Amino acid sequence: MAPQTKLDRSFSALTPALSEWIIEAVDAMGFVKTTPVQHATIPMFMKNSDVVVEAVTGSGKTLAFLIPIVERLLRLDAPIKKHHVGAIIISPTRELATQIHTVLLSLLKFHAPSAVLLEPEDEDTDMEDADIPPKPTFPPGTLKAIPQLLLGGSVTPAQDLSVFLKKSPNILIGTPGRLLELLRSPHVHCPQSSFDALVMDEADRLLDLGFKEDLQKIISRLPKQRRTGLFSASMSEAVDQLIRVGLRNPVRIAVKVKARAAANETTGETGAVEDKRTPASLQMSYLLTPPSHKLPAIKKILSSIQPQPQKAILYLSTCFAVDYFQHVLPEILEGYAIVPLHGKHPDKVRRKNFNKFVDSVLPSILLTTDVAARGLDIPAVDLVFQLDPPSDPKTFIHRCGRAGRAGRRGVAITLLTPGREEDYIGFLQVRQTPITPLTSPAITITAADAEAITSKIRSLVRQDRALFDKAQRGFVSWVRAYSKHTASSIFLVSALDWADLGAAWGLLTLPGMPELKKWDGDKRLGQDLDLATFAYKDKAREKQRLEEIVEQKEKGEEKKRHKKEDREKNAWTEQKESKAVRDVRREKKKAKREAGRVAKLTDEERREEERVRGMVEVMRVKVKKLEKEEKEREFEGFSD
Repeated sequence: MAPQTKLDRSFSALTPALSEWIIEAVDAMGFVKTTPVQHATIPMFMKNSDVVVEAVTGSGKTLAFLIPIVERLLRLDAPIKKHHVGAIIISPTRELATQIHTVLLSLLKFHAPSAVLLEPEDEDTDMEDADIPPKPTFPPGTLKAIPQLLLGGSVTPAQDLSVFLKKSPNILIGTPGRLLELLRSPHVHCPQSSFDALVMDEADRLLDLGFKEDLQKIISRLPKQRRTGLFSASMSEAVDQLIRVGLRNPVRIAVKVKARAAANETTGETGAVEDKRTPASLQMSYLLTPPSHKLPAIKKILSSIQPQPQKAILYLSTCFAVDYFQHVLPEILEGYAIVPLHGKHPDKVRRKNFNKFVDSVLPSILLTTDVAARGLDIPAVDLVFQLDPPSDPKTFIHRCGRAGRAGRRGVAITLLTPGREEDYIGFLQVRQTPITPLTSPAITITAADAEAITSKIRSLVRQDRALFDKAQRGFVSWVRAYSKHTASSIFLVSALDWADLGAAWGLLTLPGMPELKKWDGDKRLGQDLDLATFAYKDKAREKQRLEEIVEQKEKGEEKKRHKKEDREKNAWTEQKESKAVRDVRREKKKAKREAGRVAKLTDEERREEERVRGMVEVMRVKVKKLEKEEKEREFEGFSD
């Protein structure tokens, strides 16, 4: 039997062969050899084949579709006509679309004709005075790749169209809604003669976020004879439906990582080889520790790992929790820049903070929610912490997968509370997402360590009522999220240790919540706090608070006065009503007595009484007649 030849995984060994400038670009970007997904996908997508690619997170999917798209556009017989589109790449989020665009720009810097168009235009520059070399020129008909990024936010659809008409890009990258807005314009054309490829990145996420209708509308505007690529870390039933609608006999490429399951402790049998959904270079571990020990544990892990992690991500469950801990962690995790990122940030802030973390040369921690759980290729992330584990195993995988990307070694640690939360380990194993106990570095946290961190947080909170407000709001949002966990049998609010959670968050008092009604512990957490004198550090805000107190006091006094007036008014009304009731009662009693008296009379006595009553009635009529005549008599004055 002939010996098996070693597979050549270099980019230059791919068939069909890549352009020299592409090989130079990927080499400069630090990619020495192709990843399995790139090795399998690039040759297929370079041909006239639709592809459905399922690969673990961090496997290099972005270059697997960018290289074929660019190569084919730059190998056409003639340039694409003005205002005609050659390729479209759809992303579920702005961050991922921006990232794909950035990678494409890095690639095109090595293609001189395209690179010239990517440079910013010089404005009001005197070439005789400025020491700037003139831009190189290329003969008419030179093929170029021109991308345009389409996002929501501050840029309007009209501005997108203006850029399209001015630069005539042939590769569009964006989110479904904004792409559809541009494609609806009569000035944007995707004819059979020019349109080559459609790529849907993170296809399952596109459907999870409710973009199915927009995707179908986009596909309906594209020629049927095209190449289509679906790329995702997992393929759901919904994605299968999309495949049937938009692809023609696609080549399925599934790149998976094999790993041997843990040995049976009882029998000693070796574990079976299983598919993993994460890269082999990623170590996924868990640490069992009480809530108040979690931040001390994170601090100790960061100081114990050698070499020191330069970039780490810490996942929390809610935006309000991030909003609170971004002010606390700089004092706890000294030596690390804390960069917050969550879905309630304006688009401009999200981009700014994301770039700040990516570009940081100092040790940094991205404090975030699931907004950064998937689709983002953040370079050189060494460590991922999950302070709040997600219920969806796919989200768990994507969070962990921010580390250990492109063959780089990474560690992902999930912090669980001893007790019911330990069942989460089995929950993940059933869903083929096994994690192992954290053994290196060995972490031991004492009660004194936890108390020191809690005291430091509480001292920070006491300095500013604004931080106290953030702590209360963040904690309430965290409890709400915990109560809505899909694995409700594991994450039970009724099983929470409220006192230890209060210490973990550095709370000065537990918020008023329905979940605490049946808890008979100390809601003040042993803290001496006078809310009436607890001031905001911001003077304008504190002035407003004091004015509101005075206003509330005045309203209270006015309310008391109104209550007194109401009582007096009610007392007079009640007195009047009581007299009327007494009069009615008296008349009833009188009528009853009269009826009793008449009932005792004989027939002769009744006749005599009726005769007398008749005489009285006649007399009353005569008197009334005389009074009337007296009134009608005119006054004639005095006699002489």
